[in-house]
Amino acid sequence: MVKEKIAQALEILKEEKIDCWLTFVRESGTIPDPAMELIAGTGVTWQSAFILTSKGDTIAIVGSLDKANQEDHGYYQTVTGYVQSIEADLTETLKKLNPDKIAVNYSVNSSAADGLTYGMYLQLKKYLDKINMTGRLVSSEPVLNKLRGRKSATEIARVKASIGQTLEMFDRVTGFIRPGKTERQIAGFLLDLVSKAGVDLAWDPDHCPAVFTGPDTAGAHAGPTDREVKPGHVLNIDFGIRKDAYCSDLQRSWYVRRPGETAAPPEVVRGFRVIFDSISLAAAGIKPGVKGHEIDGIARSHITDNGYSEYPHALGHQIGRSAHDGGGLLAPRWERYGTLPDQPVEKDQLYTLEPRLTIGNYGIATVEEIIVVTPDGCDFLSARQTGIYLV
Repeated sequence: MVKEKIAQALEILKEEKIDCWLTFVRESGTIPDPAMELIAGTGVTWQSAFILTSKGDTIAIVGSLDKANQEDHGYYQTVTGYVQSIEADLTETLKKLNPDKIAVNYSVNSSAADGLTYGMYLQLKKYLDKINMTGRLVSSEPVLNKLRGRKSATEIARVKASIGQTLEMFDRVTGFIRPGKTERQIAGFLLDLVSKAGVDLAWDPDHCPAVFTGPDTAGAHAGPTDREVKPGHVLNIDFGIRKDAYCSDLQRSWYVRRPGETAAPPEVVRGFRVIFDSISLAAAGIKPGVKGHEIDGIARSHITDNGYSEYPHALGHQIGRSAHDGGGLLAPRWERYGTLPDQPVEKDQLYTLEPRLTIGNYGIATVEEIIVVTPDGCDFLSARQTGIYLV
């Protein structure tokens, strides 16, 4: 996968008219740069430079004790090891390449392109000042956004496999949910399935899975509590796994029937239907070239037009090696999202679609699906939840 991503990165550099991409890292086991899993596939200890150029050069300058490991992986044409300081090898390499632009991993907008620490920036600046190249630094954000976003067939297949296993776990937890169970017990049931399956969680275990039951819940990104499931509750679970290095991130909603009820009340059915339709409308609008905020607006306006408050987050994020995989968002033009909502959707990107709304006196209804962008639209990778599940 790393060789494939390096080859893809070389093409993106030409497309973006960036001569050189420099990933400058140290102690990657302690402070990992998100780019490393794509272009290195292994860690480093001392200050290290991974250089890709638009002319096709692939150069790794690493500490002498890391040199053999890099050579064994075989991802880079040139691997240089140093003992006392990286400065001479790095500056001589850059002088030889003489790039007009040197992209480094900092970004105001995307966390996935912001791996260069301030301390390492100061060290790099000191080296580049001596060869008058500091003024050539630019952000690698456009390179990394495309590199992470444009999924290969293998990457899509891996995400789809994680989705399939997650949906199987949702099917199993449906039989476990009943009045008297707590959010924490339901989460524990899913965590036991994850352990037995030998896969990892897609995000922090304190809120993966996140379980919310009833009208008085903490909301998204909070962990499960000892709150009990009761008849008349709408219950939501946000959950994902990481399998073969790629993630799922899905949400499903249930209604817990009161004694004598054979179906959910009309107001619950209506709330769920508005969520379902908002996802359908957004998916119908997705195609390469549209801006992320335009798609968010489709779902958001459908929900507010039906009398519900707007959801306090983006409609969707990209997914891949991480649940939140960086790059463009299907999001409103809020300050916290920077320029990400203005980035165009591209073919082979994977996005979640996850609107939510509150059904008064019942709870929060939300569904999260995953789509892949096709040349003229999108396809759902997740089998859709078409009606609220009944308990």
